Amino acid sequence: MDQTLEISAEDTAEKAATITFSEDQAEAWDGIAAILEAAGVDIVDGTVGPETGGSRVLSVVGKAGSGKTMLLAALYKALDEAGVDLVTGDYEGKPRKDRRTLAILAPTNKAASVLRSRGVPATTIHRIIYTPVYDPEYEKIAEWLAGQGARPKIDMLGLDGLTEEALDRAKAFYDIHTSIPGALAAAGLRGSDFINGWKRREDPLDIGFVDEASMLDDKQFEDLKELFSTLVMFGDPAQLAPVNQSGQMVFESLPEERTHILHRIHRQTADNPILDLAHALADESLSFERFERMIEDRAANDDRVVWARRVESDLMARSPVLVWRNATRIRLIHAFRGAHHAPADELLPGEPLICDGIELPVKHRKRRIDLEARGLIKGAQVVYLGPGKKPGFSRLHVLGAEDPRLSAASIVKIELPDEEEPFIPFAARMGATFLHGAAVTIHKAQGSQWRDVQVFAPDIYAAHRAGRTEAGIPLWKRLAYVAITRAEHRLLWVTRNALARPAAPLAIDDLPKGAQALKLELQEPE
Repeated sequence: MDQTLEISAEDTAEKAATITFSEDQAEAWDGIAAILEAAGVDIVDGTVGPETGGSRVLSVVGKAGSGKTMLLAALYKALDEAGVDLVTGDYEGKPRKDRRTLAILAPTNKAASVLRSRGVPATTIHRIIYTPVYDPEYEKIAEWLAGQGARPKIDMLGLDGLTEEALDRAKAFYDIHTSIPGALAAAGLRGSDFINGWKRREDPLDIGFVDEASMLDDKQFEDLKELFSTLVMFGDPAQLAPVNQSGQMVFESLPEERTHILHRIHRQTADNPILDLAHALADESLSFERFERMIEDRAANDDRVVWARRVESDLMARSPVLVWRNATRIRLIHAFRGAHHAPADELLPGEPLICDGIELPVKHRKRRIDLEARGLIKGAQVVYLGPGKKPGFSRLHVLGAEDPRLSAASIVKIELPDEEEPFIPFAARMGATFLHGAAVTIHKAQGSQWRDVQVFAPDIYAAHRAGRTEAGIPLWKRLAYVAITRAEHRLLWVTRNALARPAAPLAIDDLPKGAQALKLELQEPE
């Protein structure tokens, strides 16, 4: 049964927006609207008042296809229309007593980019806790871009090399992406040009929405409750809990009246074989063998599910194979590099990497700022483009970043089967550290999505044979659920420990140029 809610930003019919929700979503909307109203924000009438004090925590939980993201997006739109300001972690204007704010958060950069691709302006928890300190002159540009000030006059700023055309490029970029660092990058600036440093947030914030809340640990949950007076968590109870949580997710500690459960919305996810398989795992009587037969049957009738005899090496360059065991991950990476005849002492352009952190001394603080502002943070997925101009430097493409091309001092670790220490083909003394990204563990893949996903079934079977459970649920079912729901369009269930030879060599011409492409486009004459 569907229920239609009329949500009006003002008391005029012209600005009324009608959204059709399922009954579960409507109940969750009502519950969230009630705690927001108690906090001084009425999303039905579209009015805001002062913060009322107190602390409010609520959760919305549901499996894949239950409409969590649709509900989150609708709530963001209603709060935006009511006049609540968005806090992104990129830049914050001067505080106002009458200002109400919303931050939409995800535990990882990849999870945040998945939300952004769906029109929800999310940022990471880390970027909200640690905020940038802008140079005063560049702050005037940021205020203008954010709609909090007039366009600055170039001759009044005293910034060398900045032109009116550069400001036009920045504005054009911001109007599309609403990112201050991205806009300034489109103007030809680096993060270290306009960011002087980072500081831990001291003042509390207002309303916080947290997606992928199943990934939160107890410490993060406590930090968020201290930071936000109103906190709404969106999570999937069927995913894997953090490794230090003993199988329990933070939202499971909330009382029943503070938890809204969403079920699958069949009218929106009909004829989706991947979701059908994910939801079939809830059947307690389902065995691993019967589940594999279900996959095989689906594959015979729908090309969105593939019963694969081998790992497709061509897909691994952009979409990692998902595995349970670390030893499997290392073997597949080694096989991938061997299939592409990658030499042991260097990387090939097009090889996928995952950032494992940035190791730079204090004196290079500005360089760290520049890299982090460009999206090169721990867990970021990166494609190697080639060596940099200086020894130890690499040219890189940060997947999902608004201005993705950069050069960085790099320490690349190639792990080898049966070897405790990784082999480092080349490295700067200090810099960004990387692991190979052709395969990742299912735990690390949480929060990410790819168009095509390969799941290494022998590892799922190994988890089944181990007989382990997590929060009373067989571990193999949790692993299978998380792995297959990472697929946006096509699932490949790989049944054998074999790798197909690549059909083509590694390439980089499929990668977008981001802000640089926009810059060239805006410079072209009409």
